[in-house]
Amino acid sequence: MTTATTTATAGAPTTAPTLATYLDRNVHLLPQTDQLRALHTVVRDRNARREDFVFHAGRIIRLLTEAALDLLPFEPYDVTTPVGSTYRGLRFTRKLCGVPIIRAGESMEAELRAVVPGIRIGKILIQRDKTTKQPHLYYTALPDDIADRHVLLLDPMLATGGTALAAIEVLRELGVPEEHIVFVNFITVPEGITAVCERYPGVRIVTSAIEERLNENAYMVPGIGDFGDRYFGTDR
Repeated sequence: MTTATTTATAGAPTTAPTLATYLDRNVHLLPQTDQLRALHTVVRDRNARREDFVFHAGRIIRLLTEAALDLLPFEPYDVTTPVGSTYRGLRFTRKLCGVPIIRAGESMEAELRAVVPGIRIGKILIQRDKTTKQPHLYYTALPDDIADRHVLLLDPMLATGGTALAAIEVLRELGVPEEHIVFVNFITVPEGITAVCERYPGVRIVTSAIEERLNENAYMVPGIGDFGDRYFGTDR
């Protein structure tokens, strides 16, 4: 696979023969502003205190959540203003569901609930075998009408793409159309993007950073470490 060259500090690609196929069509990268770079500077620092990591990661997750919601369908909804006029407005489609991939994806759940109070939340537990590196499905809890909903699939890390592909396959087997899935992702690499977009071209990905590559241990470079361990305080 031809990988892309990216800007490590900002997370934005500079030359990307493979990524160019997907950017803005399948992949929605947050604007690489100075503010976002400053937030990433904190969460990427290996010496960051956990409370600082959690706070600054939460701010980025809120930006990702807002961007993901903007990709979902809206329906007309008129309201009467305080002066008695009609405002021809919009509202979210009511058929939404957030689905965190346990455990790291649960770090993104609170921000989604803050933006969309009362949203249905499902769960998928997929763990990768430490020897074979293959993902295994252990648990699902999803609404009975998941096939009729637009799904925000939540997981901060998209590296090789194995876990994401397994989770998307679960949703597809339950009847969720590819076009109804938005994968909300904190950080990714060209390899992961290619894996997901080639297999499920209808799925859209929202991310805040695209890293340079995976190293020989399948860790992202320059990377952020294990997001779930750092967020929940189980890192050593």
